[in-house]
Amino acid sequence: MGRQRHGKRVLTNSSKDGGDAVSGRKEEKKKDIPNSILHRKEKKKKMDLAKLFINISIGLCIFSLIWFFYALYMRSYLARRIITPHPSMRILDANSTSAAVAPDRFWGSYRPQVYFGMKTRSPRSIVTGLMWMRQFGGADVSLRHTCEQGDRLQSYGWTMHDGVHFGIQEVRDSDFTLTTEFVKRAGGEHGGDWTWRVTAKQQSSAAHAPVISLLFYVAADSQGSLQAHVEEKNRLGSVTGFSEELGHFKLTFRKPAAGEATSAKFASYNYLKTVSPGLEKLTDIVKSSLSGKFIYSPPSGEKRHYIAVDTYRPPPPSHQQQQQRGETRKESDFVVHQVTVQTPFQMEVLFESGSFRDRPNQLVGEVMTEELERRKGAFDAKFEETFELQRKGYTPSQIKFAKAALSNMLGGLGYFHGQSAVQSIYNEYPLVYPEGPLFTAVPSRSFFPRGFLWDEGFHQLLISKWDSQITGEAIAHWLDLMNVEGWIPREQILDDEARSKVPAEFIIQRNENANPPTLFLALQKLVERFAAAAEANESALQGTKAFLRRLFPRLQTWFEWYNTTQAGPLPNSYRWRGRDKDTNLFLNPKTLTSGLDDYPRASHPSQDERHVDLYCWMALASGIMADIAKLIGEPHQEYERTQLILGDNMLLSELHWSEQLKAFSDYGNHTQAVSLQREKVYVPPGQPRHQFPPARLVRAIRKAPKLQYVNALGYVSLFPFLLQLLTPDSPKLEHILKDMRDEQKLWTPYGLRSLSKSDPLYMKRNTEHDAPYWRGPIWININYLAVRALHYYGRTDGPYREKAAALYQELRTNIIENVYRQYMETGYIWEQYNDSTGRGQGSHPFTGWSALCVLMMAEQY
Repeated sequence: MGRQRHGKRVLTNSSKDGGDAVSGRKEEKKKDIPNSILHRKEKKKKMDLAKLFINISIGLCIFSLIWFFYALYMRSYLARRIITPHPSMRILDANSTSAAVAPDRFWGSYRPQVYFGMKTRSPRSIVTGLMWMRQFGGADVSLRHTCEQGDRLQSYGWTMHDGVHFGIQEVRDSDFTLTTEFVKRAGGEHGGDWTWRVTAKQQSSAAHAPVISLLFYVAADSQGSLQAHVEEKNRLGSVTGFSEELGHFKLTFRKPAAGEATSAKFASYNYLKTVSPGLEKLTDIVKSSLSGKFIYSPPSGEKRHYIAVDTYRPPPPSHQQQQQRGETRKESDFVVHQVTVQTPFQMEVLFESGSFRDRPNQLVGEVMTEELERRKGAFDAKFEETFELQRKGYTPSQIKFAKAALSNMLGGLGYFHGQSAVQSIYNEYPLVYPEGPLFTAVPSRSFFPRGFLWDEGFHQLLISKWDSQITGEAIAHWLDLMNVEGWIPREQILDDEARSKVPAEFIIQRNENANPPTLFLALQKLVERFAAAAEANESALQGTKAFLRRLFPRLQTWFEWYNTTQAGPLPNSYRWRGRDKDTNLFLNPKTLTSGLDDYPRASHPSQDERHVDLYCWMALASGIMADIAKLIGEPHQEYERTQLILGDNMLLSELHWSEQLKAFSDYGNHTQAVSLQREKVYVPPGQPRHQFPPARLVRAIRKAPKLQYVNALGYVSLFPFLLQLLTPDSPKLEHILKDMRDEQKLWTPYGLRSLSKSDPLYMKRNTEHDAPYWRGPIWININYLAVRALHYYGRTDGPYREKAAALYQELRTNIIENVYRQYMETGYIWEQYNDSTGRGQGSHPFTGWSALCVLMMAEQY
């Protein structure tokens, strides 16, 4: 019992404990329910976060891939923009220079880089030319062909050239003179006929007249064929040929004569018929084919060996050349006719077009003489009508000089076709620019026989006075070279013939680099001239409007390109890009893009620079854009607004007037305390010095640069005056006119020097190898702008009118007299003139902008 009770009690107790346990479990379950839910929620939350993270990662990956491919696309897009043509319709039609459209201008002396040659205005023209050499002059053979300053000719240049129909050139070699003449005759469907006449005369008093070899040649350029027709052993009588642009043609070599009486002269003949891989190889091919095995045996005289073309075996192209080209170039026919004869003599070469079927007679002998005389008379009459120099009292000698200056500008017109090598910051390697033509004048036939953008605007100021059609075509050709960005390569090196004369470091053109937009100067004159003639000739005005409408889309893009890519650090300020970056090697890093190369700018190039000359160019351009827009009925308000802002003399002074210098100046990170010093090269003891590099001249800085005005007085300081931005009553004019007339600053008896004589960098070398260029010498283009500005301020009411008028007369006289005097003494018009002596220096002949003295003589601005 007791056990039962005990058991009962136990049961009772157990029962009670069990109830508590169940209750506890229930409570535990109650507690466990929210814990599991929380656990599941936490687990789900973690899963959701993981999914979110995965989704974000996937999204980021997709975005990264999209961004990567977009960046690749954009880089590729930006990289290709430099070679993407402008989207607007081309100004000139593809056949605008063809014989069908412009037959009278199809053939011409469009090879300014050779002493005498002709070609057509077509992409792969048949070319003709002349080489010569003096016989029996010693062991060295001096073959003349391309214009080279190293040939040291006494003089050469066109004395008369009308740009279209005829030209006369005189070449003075060591002891003889060659006169080259050509005249054209219209007819047929391929540009008509033409004839050359070469007259050789002894110019020394030596007992024996010199014996000369003339080498006339004709060469194809990757298309067309030539056949040589040999007569009388080695005498090449003629060459017949065919090409796409010329059809069938014949070139006849007449025998040399003592004069126009056609009395025959003894001559020895040789010829060469071979192939050429390119026009730049013609000289080398002839030199390689020369042989001294031939005998010159005149009827009365001793027999002597002379040098003549024989055979040519082209060397196989090197592996490197083939890799550079990708493939071997197509070889083209090349034929040379050599005539060796003693002076004096005269010889003619006749080109006849196969499509000219009704020609009245051959353009040779007296017929050619009559045609030449007719053309010369027309040239003289037009020259006087255009420039009125005889009426102004100039002497016959001065007028002859002016005619030569104009003729050399016209005879320096060239037609080029090919592709530039270009590069942007988005290109690892240079690209090939779209293929295209360029009809342009060149600065110098010997040193710069190609197109330069900022030179061309000055060239066309003179050419437009003579033949506005040439100016219109040249401007259109330049603007048609524009890409989609609005950029035009500033130096046009279009083919292998041009590249052969350019140092490698200057071949690649970069699209951040500008050049002064001087084409606006020529456009300004065209607009003024046509606007003045509108009342008398409505049809001419309509033609001009149509032309300007075709120009306008490209002019808009060009103007906008300058405004964006050359913008300065402050609103309405401008900065040239492309300054030399290796500042350690330059006394003052060059700014080639400004056209003023080594003119002193801020000593340490930076993005803080402001360039006053570029500011002035943009002020000029905005005004001309407004005028053109008004003339053709396009919106002009934005251009007028820009012109009003940039034309504000207060803003100009705020950005560029230096109170310290009392002159307009650039602004930038600058110090004048610089010099070139020989660097120290450490040579270990016991080591020979010659095994170590030579010590270079490097820049030493004695005082740290700071942001300030670049107090260099010179051409850049004058730009607000040169481009006539200053109002006639501006007190700044007083300082400018005073500085111009100061002989210790800019004034010389020969013209304005480029940099003040008192400037620390006056006539200082920029590197060990770079002589001063725009640091003292006199340049005619800037002096022309100065004379033009003085003419304007000297005729406009204002407190400085009389002073400007007096300076105008004095400066104009000094420039004209010195350029004329140097021409008479040296036979050349020069690139620049020494500011101490007035002597011509630099490249020559330089009948680009130096020929602007003709406009100064005529007082036409």
